[in-house]
Amino acid sequence: MKILIVGSGGREHAIAWSVSKSPKAEKIYCAPGNAGIAEFAECVPIGAMEFDALAAFAAEKEIDLTIIGMDDPLVGGIVDVFEEKGLRVFGPRKNAAILEGSKAFSKDLMKKYHIPTAAYENFDDPEKALEYLRTQARFPIVLKADGLALGKGVLICNSLEEAEAGVREIMQDKKFGTAGDRMVIEEFMTGREVSVLTFVDGKTIRPMTSAQDHKRALDGDKGLNTGGMGTFSPSPFYTDEIDRFCREKIFQPTVDAMAAEGRPFKGIIFFGLMLTEDGPKVLEYNARFGDPEAQVVLPRMKTDILEVMEACVDGTLDKVDLQFEDNAAVCVVLASDGYPVKYEKNIPMYGFENFAGKDGYYCFHAGTKFLDGQIVTNGGRVVGITAKGKDLKEARANAYKATEWIQFANKYMRHDIGKAIDEA
Repeated sequence: MKILIVGSGGREHAIAWSVSKSPKAEKIYCAPGNAGIAEFAECVPIGAMEFDALAAFAAEKEIDLTIIGMDDPLVGGIVDVFEEKGLRVFGPRKNAAILEGSKAFSKDLMKKYHIPTAAYENFDDPEKALEYLRTQARFPIVLKADGLALGKGVLICNSLEEAEAGVREIMQDKKFGTAGDRMVIEEFMTGREVSVLTFVDGKTIRPMTSAQDHKRALDGDKGLNTGGMGTFSPSPFYTDEIDRFCREKIFQPTVDAMAAEGRPFKGIIFFGLMLTEDGPKVLEYNARFGDPEAQVVLPRMKTDILEVMEACVDGTLDKVDLQFEDNAAVCVVLASDGYPVKYEKNIPMYGFENFAGKDGYYCFHAGTKFLDGQIVTNGGRVVGITAKGKDLKEARANAYKATEWIQFANKYMRHDIGKAIDEA
């Protein structure tokens, strides 16, 4: 098979690595790709939002399957463009990707189909949002920009003053652009967060192994929200009992709800869950692999990724036996100092050769590029260092050891990824 992957981050690097292991993969392209993805795929200088150019490339190269890694093109309707041209593509259509593209839509869906989630209200008028906050809100409270905001459009407000400032930021100052045209105000839930990625073919759902992300920039879960500073898999808090509840009350009902709404979902549904005292509840849906969750889940997957993705496209996922290794993985993100606010790019990087031939150790590139033949930084999150181990403690030790193998001048990381493991 000839494969095209659309995207340029750590998630797409993990997908490219996973696809490269499949005996079905003869040739892999990635648009636009990055310096790490170039090891497995021929990188093509076409942007992820250039739908017609991507489809033309897929047709010209006779691509057998295109895998859409990123949220923006999915929500924008790239799958519809490919399907209209008779091209095979893995990912949800535009009318299904709205599950991630609009938080107001997903909250309304959960309410209608009795899928457990936090209580909420939707607003498209900032004055009405402010009135609600002043008269009915209980603090802390959560404000969410309705649309895509690079994983950063969520504000936790501990007081009315913070919430009023949040409304200004999201709806009036438009810090997150048009994503803030509408806003969801929802109750603040407490508990352990768990992510579960699932494969879906429109009717059948196959959950992958669980993971847990670390969103805040600084140790101790302090600082600003980021795209994710590290993750571990599996979550020791995601027990068999919780898994049974989620499959029965959350996972399958979500797939059935989307089908009932005339929006059959094919691709990846990422369930962001909060394990509350009242049971698991949905924090958010994403319509693609998580980043950096993919970097710990895919290295543990035993089943051929192309076999699973083709089954999702063909509606035959019920025939797939999805299997994962009985071990653990931890990913620590090496970022540019100053991320997520301001940071320098084009800083030379060294040490990639240290990963050569080391089984169970991976350096997934998130923000890198080639500059005059040298790999340099090209983003806030630069690489994700992933390592496996027989259990979470061993995987964590291995991952932090491997963070020392990569060097660049403004390297920054959290030192407490997976610390919750010690409490399990």
